[in-house]
Amino acid sequence: MDELQSIGTWWMWTGFGVFVLAMLAMDLLLLGRKGAHRVSMREALAWSLVWFAMAMLFGAGLWGWLDYSVSREVADAKVMEYLTGYLLEKTLAMDNIFVFVMLFGYFAVPLEYQKRVLVYGVLGAIVMRVVLILLGAWLIAQFHWVLYIFGAFLLITGIKMFLFAEHEPNLAKNPLLKWLRSHVRITDSYHGDKFWIYEKGVRWFTPMFLVLVLIEFSDLIFAMDSIPAIFAVTTDPFIVLTSNIFAILGLRALYFLLADMAERFHLLKYGLAVVLMFVGTKMLIVDWFKIPVAVSLGVIIAVLGTSIMLSLLATRGQNPSAVD
Repeated sequence: MDELQSIGTWWMWTGFGVFVLAMLAMDLLLLGRKGAHRVSMREALAWSLVWFAMAMLFGAGLWGWLDYSVSREVADAKVMEYLTGYLLEKTLAMDNIFVFVMLFGYFAVPLEYQKRVLVYGVLGAIVMRVVLILLGAWLIAQFHWVLYIFGAFLLITGIKMFLFAEHEPNLAKNPLLKWLRSHVRITDSYHGDKFWIYEKGVRWFTPMFLVLVLIEFSDLIFAMDSIPAIFAVTTDPFIVLTSNIFAILGLRALYFLLADMAERFHLLKYGLAVVLMFVGTKMLIVDWFKIPVAVSLGVIIAVLGTSIMLSLLATRGQNPSAVD
């Protein structure tokens, strides 16, 4: 079926995989060399710009290759899908940041320890998304009606997010956290940025381990939203994967850049909800009316920009701590 047709050749898949592994290895190497340290605003901004530049350079390289090897029309169409998918996934990833802020605040994770848990969180998110993307592509190729299930799921999720945007979950009642605390030995305090320690031959897990598990679980939940959403833009597995991974690779840097201002973007959750509802509707009507990718890109930019602008206007002149 044409849904599984992809511009990705074996060497493109391999090259991208090697690039991602190299970047993750470099991140882990730098983390180990620097040790636990507080990520400054300057460092977070620098890495955010690096990841964005790499994503754009990849898009430019993809366009150049397709323009040379296939046609200008295909190059324009595929790169538009890539850019729209990247922006969509980056937008939805903002919800991850709100959850990270909540988790780190609840567990009082020292700033110098946050980087390590986020690096492993990003690594886990990449693995989960690769699996879900390949599974989603196969399902769509085999059963076209799966698109309607994806669309309905996103529409319902968007409506729920809009209605409960101000609702703050009670982590103390989280079933996963309650289960871990009743089945695993947990230390009372942190031991550096270690996930576990040994005392008298017995392994004890630290609160950092609880944070890591909850971050990985939240990554899985968010992937259940974002993966169906990207298939509303394109069903090309290579475009879906690359746009998704580039958005995730920059997530850690984006967190440190925006964490202190998270409450100033409180209206962004409504914007994310509207984006999900739009994408879900797009998938539900795809067989009757196909919304152009350029229009989808414009809608995402307009909704994201409007929600950010309104958030900043609403909290103008207030300290983050003073925002309800």
